[in-house]
Amino acid sequence: MSDIKLIEVPKWGLSMDEGTVTAWLIDEGSPFAKGDLICEIETSKITNELEAPFDGALRRIVAKPGATLPVGAVLAVSADAAVSDADIEEFLTGIGADHVPAPEPERAPGGQPTPAEPRVTTTPTAPAAQESARPSGTTAVPDSLRGQTNVDVFATPHSLRLAEKLSIDLGRVAGTGRDGRISVADVHDAIRSAGGTVAEAPSPTRSGVPGRSAEDDGAVDATPVARRLAKSLGINLHDCRATGSRGRVCEADVREAERTFRLVPEPTPTPAGGAATPHAIPEFETIPFNSMRKAIGQRLQESKRNAPHFRLTADLEIDNLLALRTEINATVPAVKLSVNDFVVKACAAALRKVPDVNVQFDEAAQSVLRFSAADISVAVALPSGLITPIVRGAESKSLAEISGEVHTLVTRAKTGKLTPEQFQGGTFTISNLGMFGVREFDAIINPPQGAILAVGAGQQRPIVVDGRMEVRTMLTVTLSCDHRVIDGALGATFLQELRRFVESPALMLV
Repeated sequence: MSDIKLIEVPKWGLSMDEGTVTAWLIDEGSPFAKGDLICEIETSKITNELEAPFDGALRRIVAKPGATLPVGAVLAVSADAAVSDADIEEFLTGIGADHVPAPEPERAPGGQPTPAEPRVTTTPTAPAAQESARPSGTTAVPDSLRGQTNVDVFATPHSLRLAEKLSIDLGRVAGTGRDGRISVADVHDAIRSAGGTVAEAPSPTRSGVPGRSAEDDGAVDATPVARRLAKSLGINLHDCRATGSRGRVCEADVREAERTFRLVPEPTPTPAGGAATPHAIPEFETIPFNSMRKAIGQRLQESKRNAPHFRLTADLEIDNLLALRTEINATVPAVKLSVNDFVVKACAAALRKVPDVNVQFDEAAQSVLRFSAADISVAVALPSGLITPIVRGAESKSLAEISGEVHTLVTRAKTGKLTPEQFQGGTFTISNLGMFGVREFDAIINPPQGAILAVGAGQQRPIVVDGRMEVRTMLTVTLSCDHRVIDGALGATFLQELRRFVESPALMLV
C-alpha cells in the first residue's frame, strides 16, 4: 500500500474550508509530472487549477465534477501499475473515502434541473448521506455532551455547524474519520450513545417537489398576514424563506412556498373565445447559487447585520483631474490612466493623512487594527459574482504603477487566475459604478474593513461659483462607515482630504 498516494483538496487561503470540483484536466490512467495541471476547483472566491504535488499516474478519480468536499478530502488516487484496482478499493475503504459521484440533478418546480448537494463519505461506517443530511424534527442532546467546541478540534465543516447549532462540545465526541476527524455521523452516534435521540432525516423526494416540514412553526417570526395565509394554505412556516424586514417571513415568502409545493392549480387550456384561466403559474428558471454567490450573500448579510452603517456623501470637482489625465495619456504612450486610477491613488493618499479610517475591526477581540499601508480593494464584477483584488501599498505607488496593477488584477479576476494573496485582506474598498452611468449609490462595507467608497459617474452640472452659474464636471462619492470604529467627524475629515487630492491632482505626483 506504500505505492498509493492521495491527491487531496488543497487549502488556498485562510478562509477556504471547502471546494467544488468543476473539471478534470487529465483522464484516469494518465501519467502526470509534479506541477502538471490535473483538475479545476472552485472555491467561494476563485476557480483555480490544481497542480500535481508529485509525479505519478491517475489511477482513480474519487470526486467527480460537481462534488463539493472539505479541505483535505480525497480527490483522486495515484498508484503504480503494480497496484491492483482491488488494492486501491481496499485502501479507500480503510480510510473512509468512498467514490464521490457528481450530484444528480433534481427537477425544480419550473421543470428546470437543480443540482443536488454533493455528499461525501468521511468515515468507514457511515453512509455519505449522513454527512450532509439536514435533520428534521427534534434532536435531544444529553447534558453530558453540551458545551462550546474548542477551535482546535479536528472536525468537518458540517459537524462544526451542527455542533454550534445544538450547543455540543465536539471535544467530547470521538472521531472515526481519517486521522480521527469528527463527522456528522460521529456526532449523531455520540448523542445516541449518551442516551439522546437524533431526528430522522427526511426521505429524498423524487417527484421534484421538496419534502414538507412537520415541525411546530409557532416560534417562527412571521408577519400576521403571512401567518394567516400559511395557515389557510396548510404551509409550515419552516418551509418558507424569511426575506421580509427584520428577517421575518412575509406574504411573498408564503406565496413562493405555495408555488414550490405546487399548491397553485396547474393552468388549464383557455376555452375558445373565453377568458384566460386564473392562477396560471408563470414559467421560471431556477438558478442555484454558486460558491462565490453564497459567500457574497453570507458576508454582506453579516456586514449589514453586525456593522452599524452610516453614510457621508460629497461632490468632487474633477475638471483639473481630467485635464491632467488627458495630458499624461497624450504625452506618455505607455500609460493609459483612468479616472478610477486617480481615485485609488487619492484614497491611498487620504488614508495616509487620516490613518484612523485605514482600519479593520476584529469583532472577536473587540479591537481595531490600524494599518500603516493603504491596501486598496477594487471591486470587480464577474458573471458569477463580485471579487475585490487588492492594490497593496497604493500610497507609495505612482499613478502608472497603480494603473498597470489594476489592469493586471482585473484581467486575472475575469479569467479566474487570482491567487488568494491577491484578493484576501485589504484595508479599504472602492466600488465604482460610474461606467454604468450611475450618479450615486450606497455600498455595503466589506468586513472586516471599516469603510467603503462608492464612486458614481462624472457629470457636467451647473455650479454656483462666486455668485455666477458655471458648468463643472462633478463626481459624487458616498463613504459608508462602520460606526463602531469610525465616527461621523472622522469620516468627514477623510472626505475633506480626498477632495483636496482629487481637486488638486498635482499633489498626487509629488
